[in-house]
Amino acid sequence: MKLVHRSSKCLGKHGITRIFQRFYASQTKKTSTDYCIDIVRRSDYEGFLCTLLLPEHGRTSAMAIRAFNVEIAQVQDTVTNKQIGLMRLQFWKDSLDQLYKEAAPKQPVAMELGRAIHSKNLSRRWLTKLIEARERSLEEKAPMTVKAVEEYADCTSSAVMFLVLESVGIRDVHADHAASHLGKALGFTTLLRATPYHASLRKLNLPVEVLAKHKVSEEQVYRGSQEQEMKDAVFELASLAHQHLDKARSLSSSLPRPALSVFLPALVCDNYLTGLQRAHFNVFDAKLQQKAHLLPAKLWWKKLRGTY
Repeated sequence: MKLVHRSSKCLGKHGITRIFQRFYASQTKKTSTDYCIDIVRRSDYEGFLCTLLLPEHGRTSAMAIRAFNVEIAQVQDTVTNKQIGLMRLQFWKDSLDQLYKEAAPKQPVAMELGRAIHSKNLSRRWLTKLIEARERSLEEKAPMTVKAVEEYADCTSSAVMFLVLESVGIRDVHADHAASHLGKALGFTTLLRATPYHASLRKLNLPVEVLAKHKVSEEQVYRGSQEQEMKDAVFELASLAHQHLDKARSLSSSLPRPALSVFLPALVCDNYLTGLQRAHFNVFDAKLQQKAHLLPAKLWWKKLRGTY
């Protein structure tokens, strides 16, 4: 498995900071916009950085999309009762009905999402798929197969990608194809990154078929196994992530140029997979949980080069 690691210039961090300051300052009178910026910055920092590097006309809408994703993704981790979680997600289902009738609930994310829906003509099906996928995740069952992981990623990470493309005015079959593959790469990467957290709660998040293939027990996952069979299972999942990442990147020449910045999250996958390889596929290596301080500069450099 070939994993590419590239360095970048430190000026990137300052460039992103200037964009953020202008973006934030221009929105000081829009409390709901402030709320969305803050929630994405706190809970999806990498997505926050990538959003700052989108074309200016799409940033506010993309921030609302990511804030909506954060809101529904956090339901599973903030409720102790499945029924309460379903009720919170039902609120968002009902809110979508209202938003598409131009009647936004008095909730900051909903208000901003409503503006994005009507200014960018966002597709309702992707927003609905996001909610439905989170409903299924409340079952707290480990995915049985790799295909199940890919299907979930298509309804979550890929759906966010499709919506962000729409927020910058891109509706293109090639861009959608690349977004589907990048979403799957992000899905597998997120799964691996979250494994230590889920294991600490004695929750299994890795596909059962891969663990069975490599003879890894649930207890090994829960205790943070560094045995070779565990590393082999992680390697298989990382390889699948990388295959989707490579496919998404191979389509870059067929994309409209304004779409390229939407695919900057590819670097997030690349960074983690490179670190995982350096850790010899020990998904529990503490270094993998550290903040990537050079990420802002690397994202800025990719943006300047028009690549991802």
